[in-house]
Order: sequence, then structure tokens, then C-alpha cells
Amino acid sequence: MQIARDPNSSVTVRHVEPGEVRIGQRTVTTDVVITPDRDVLDWPAGNVEQLDESDFSSLLAQDPEVILLGTGWESATPPRELVFAMARRGIGFETMTTPAACRTFNILVQEERRAAAVLLL
Repeated sequence: MQIARDPNSSVTVRHVEPGEVRIGQRTVTTDVVITPDRDVLDWPAGNVEQLDESDFSSLLAQDPEVILLGTGWESATPPRELVFAMARRGIGFETMTTPAACRTFNILVQEERRAAAVLLL
């Protein structure tokens, strides 16, 4: 049996620190959305506590299986109605710190899951 290491996906999160995340070979310094099959997309929405379903409309069009919301370096809770809206659509919606969301996203990508990560920096 031969064991070979798969090359990193262009959307693999390689490094994260306050105000910066390196995705593949690209360094990003603004809030972003990443998916396994799409380039990095700017995230125009703001405060976690004020998010609603319409902020995710372009992401929902990609039919993700799970959305990870990285809330920065501190935990924050999105509105309950947003969580319920994702549940009604059958989409897993997990909120965690941005470093945890990056680690989780990388694992889901390796498992070939239809994941998306919204990373607030």
C-alpha cells in the first residue's frame, strides 16, 4: 500500500491570526466566505448579533450542507431566528471562534463535505 499526501486545496486555511487568514497562498485581511469549490468571497455583513437569513442569500444559492460561522476571537451568538431559518432549510449551522471554524472547515473539506465558512476577522 502506498500512502501519499494530498496537496492542499486552494481553499485550505493555512494560518489564522487576529485580522488575517491565509487561505491557500492568499492572505486575506477582511471578513470572508470560503467554500471547497469557490474562491474566497468578501463578506459584506457586519455584526454577528444583527445577521439574518438575507445576509446568507448568495451562500445559500450554493447549497451548502453545513455553514460554519467564525465569530472572531471571542464567542458571539447569532439571532435565534437565523439559527432556526438554517434548520428549516436542513443546513447545519455552527457558531464558533474563527480559529475553530478554520480547523473545522479544513476537516470537512478533507471529508469532501459541502461546507462553507464565514470567517469574521
